[in-house]
Amino acid sequence: MTERLLDVENLTVEFKSGGSTMKAVNGVNLQLNKKETLGIVGESGSGKSVTATALMRLIPSPPGKITNGKIHFNGRDLLAISEKDMRNVRGNDMSMIFQDPITSLNPVLTVGNQIIEVIQAHETISKKDAAAKAVEMLKMVGIPEPEKRLKMYPHEFSGGMRQRVMIAIALACNPKLLIADEPTTALDVTVQAQILDLMKKLQQEHDTAIIMITHDLGVVWELCDKVNVMYAGRTVESTTTRQLYEKPLHPYTWGLLESQITMGTQEQQRLPAIPGSPPDLTMPHSGCHFSSRCPLATDICRSKAPDLVEVQDNHFVACHLQSKEQIVARKEGIFNATAQ
Repeated sequence: MTERLLDVENLTVEFKSGGSTMKAVNGVNLQLNKKETLGIVGESGSGKSVTATALMRLIPSPPGKITNGKIHFNGRDLLAISEKDMRNVRGNDMSMIFQDPITSLNPVLTVGNQIIEVIQAHETISKKDAAAKAVEMLKMVGIPEPEKRLKMYPHEFSGGMRQRVMIAIALACNPKLLIADEPTTALDVTVQAQILDLMKKLQQEHDTAIIMITHDLGVVWELCDKVNVMYAGRTVESTTTRQLYEKPLHPYTWGLLESQITMGTQEQQRLPAIPGSPPDLTMPHSGCHFSSRCPLATDICRSKAPDLVEVQDNHFVACHLQSKEQIVARKEGIFNATAQ
């Protein structure tokens, strides 16, 4: 029987600036089982990283605040526990790999000291034993000469090696959930493939659940069991990875998939693009946030926000064209005009 590890209900995060309020995350629901990998995708500003930061309860306050929702993790509501208890959850049960390792690692401390500090913060262990464990962690993530590397500073590592260090720190206390925020950003494709292979290997060995935050649908296909597509702070589609690729149902998802480069094409292609720009979330908006960019939008789309509904088995879509037949019948060729 599959065990539920994470259940997020109606999560809402707001940021105040001057006299305006922005809902960066607006009513998001997530479900994740043990040993499972969930991808959260969408363009920049869609709310992916804010969702991840909210799960860790690291939203900077002020200006940000979690204003609604529940985060049930491993049987506990993380929004109902004290900050002291939450500090124990971070690292022990839930860890995060941040987007840019060069800014996440302390430049004036050796890599070894940073790993040892994390281990000693969560375990009753001597510095000598923590150092021995740090060596094992570096070895586990594929860093050569770990005893020597332990004494080196972050600037002495390549981008891929720094990311491996971040993974080692995140996994130091064997968490049940690993949140990876764009872990392969700015890495070349060879190193990216190595990092993804490493994460899959570590997941299999340690039964860790993973949330992968990314804008790269290729990464999702490679690593994830299921996907949440976000747009303007909301989930617009949620289903298994295979279902999303084979039968995407939301117009925004079509746009993301259509804009990917297809390898092996002989003739020169111009990639389709989604016209327009994301909405200003500080301004009131009564309809679907995607309506100004959607070629299928009707009057109801511009006046009423659609609910996220189960269109077919385990496939949820927030679109007023709710039936599969309605959506698919109007899909063909709608983004082709932008490529001409």
